[in-house]
Order: sequence, then structure tokens, then C-alpha cells
Amino acid sequence: MNSMYFTEEHQLFRQSLQDFLKKEVVPHIDKWEKTGTIERFIWKKFGEMGFFGINYPEAYGGMNLDLFYTVIFLEELQKINSGGFAAAMWAHAYLAMTHLNIEGSHEIKEKYLAPSITGDKIGCLCITEPFGGSDVAGMRTTAIKKGDTYVINGSKTFITNGIYSDYLIVAAKTDPDAGHNGMSIFVIDRDTPGISASKLDKLGWRASDTAEIAFDNVTIPADQLMGEEGKGFPYIMQHFALERLIMGINAHARAEFALEYAVQYMSERTAFGKTIDKFQALRHKVADFYTDMEISKEFNYSVAHRLNKGEYMVKEATMSKLHSTKMADEVIYGCLQFLGGYGYMEDYPLARLLRDSRLGPIGGGTSEILREIIAKMVIDKKDYKPAS
Repeated sequence: MNSMYFTEEHQLFRQSLQDFLKKEVVPHIDKWEKTGTIERFIWKKFGEMGFFGINYPEAYGGMNLDLFYTVIFLEELQKINSGGFAAAMWAHAYLAMTHLNIEGSHEIKEKYLAPSITGDKIGCLCITEPFGGSDVAGMRTTAIKKGDTYVINGSKTFITNGIYSDYLIVAAKTDPDAGHNGMSIFVIDRDTPGISASKLDKLGWRASDTAEIAFDNVTIPADQLMGEEGKGFPYIMQHFALERLIMGINAHARAEFALEYAVQYMSERTAFGKTIDKFQALRHKVADFYTDMEISKEFNYSVAHRLNKGEYMVKEATMSKLHSTKMADEVIYGCLQFLGGYGYMEDYPLARLLRDSRLGPIGGGTSEILREIIAKMVIDKKDYKPAS
């Protein structure tokens, strides 16, 4: 393991997480993949172990650890071969809870962040809309202030934890005529009247619940606004760096898992009188795949290191997701081929891994959008700034 970034304490954490996942999660994965429902008890177990509080303040029950504990958390979740389960965990811990921690008032943190850390509350982040996709600024959901309340109308889609969460972090237009300057962020209790959700049927990530959510005259107290009114767009943009790095780390970790599995399989599978890891055509494919994976991993660790120091890493995190998700798809596709017909069988891990990986270049900003963001920064000298 790379000692430039990981200490002995990091390694002990990795081992304890591996042991926990093997004992508490892996025995249930196939059932959750079939039912599309992650049973509630596992959230509480994650909370009891402190896994949801890794990088959150001690004042609310967190551990305030450096970002490389998060890197380990993400990597090990990918290596139990359920992209859906992993997504449910990290979408709660790093999408919903990030907004609570950065934009939430002390009262909101006590009500939502603290029980999120213990696993007693589950959160989801609601940004993407049916007609908007990656166009965040084109959002149609509105939150109109009426006295000491906001009334929310609109819809969101592709929301991880959108069915079973206890609260929703929702982006909406408080000033529909102000473009991206009219957007704000709210926290809303699931049982608020006017909220309905329908479950979406997905190609992969089968264990996680993904929903389309409708808001029909949902009325909430004005104090459930998070941060400043009209600052929602820069809040979302500054957190995209972490989300994209997360998806980049996820990608290199699942590619590494695929390669480890494939190399082991090739050492045991025989053809024409020898194991297939002795055939040059396959050996050189492994060499190429391993090189691409390691380059992605090292770049992602570098971005994590700089993000951990407080640098604003929009360009680099965007590059991380763009490159790593493409690499992971190519590596996993190739590893499935190494298994021949068995790679196409559900009894072997590569079929699920291939389906789950395909979401990488789509979720959290499509690769096409990411390329345009990078082009704006490199060619047009666009300079994105954090929310003040």
C-alpha cells in the first residue's frame, strides 16, 4: 500500500472495515440485489462502527478524520461487488450529509446530521430533474416563500435512497427568473405532506433504491432553508468536486477488484495444456489494464491529498471521474472476456460488475458534460470559484 498517503492507522482502519463488511454485509448482498431493498439494520451497524462519521465534526458524533479514511471506505465498498449497496452508503454519507455539514445551521445539524452519523436517519440528495439531466441551472422545481414558509413544487429523478430515506436535501428555484442565481437548498422531512416517490428499475446498482420524486405544494418552515437564499448553485458546484472524486475512486477500486479476480481465475483455468495466464495475448492485456488502473489510482490519490489540504479541485476532480470511469468500463469489459462464457454467467462476479460500472460515465455528470467543463477551464480559461 502507498505509504505516501496511508499511515499504519489507515491500514488498521482498512482491515477493520474489511472484517466488518465480510461479516455484516457480504452475507446479505445477493438478497439485497434481488429485492432492491437494503434492510434498515445495516445502516445502524455502520453508524455504530463510526463509518458515517469519518470526516464529520466531533461535536455531532463524528471523528473528523482526514480524507484518506474516506478513500479507504470507498475502495473497500467497491470490493464486495455491489455498486448499488456502495452507492446507497456513500450517497448518504457524502452527498446528503455534506450539504448538512457545510450549509446546515446548528439546529439542522443536531436534528439531521447527528442521527445521520449514528445511522438513525438516512438522507438523499435531490438535484437532477426529469427534463434537466446534467443541466443543473435549467432546474424547474420552485420554492416560493409565503410568510414564514416555503412552498415547493416540481420533481426530481435518479435519486439514490429516494424511496427509503428519512429526509431529502432538495435544490429548488427561490427566484425562478434569476437563472442559476435564484437557486437555494432545503432539508425536508420525508413524511411532509405532498411528497411522493416511485421506484425506478435500473440496469445495474440493483441493491440501491433509486426514485423519481414529486413535490406537490410541499410546505416547509422557512428555517429549513440551508445557507443563504440564492446561493444553491455555488453550493452544489463546490460539492461536485468531492462527488466526482468519489466516483473516480470508486472506478479505480472496482477495476482493481476486477483485475485481482481475473488474474486469480486465469491462474486456475487451463486451455491447451496450460493455465491461460501463460498466453501472451492475455498477459499483455492484463499489463495494459493494470497500468491504466494504477495511473488512475495514483492521480486520484493526488487529488484527494490536495482536496484534503483545502484546495479547490474542480478541474482535477472532473478529470478524475472522466478518466477513471472510462478506464474502469474498459478494464471490466476486458476482464469479463478473460472468463469466456463464464463471464456472462450471473454465478460469476463480472456480469454484475459490468452492469454496475456502466453507471460511472453517466451519474454525477455525464462524461460529455465533464469534457465541456474541462474544455472551458483549459481553453476558455474559465475559473470556477467556491461559494463565499
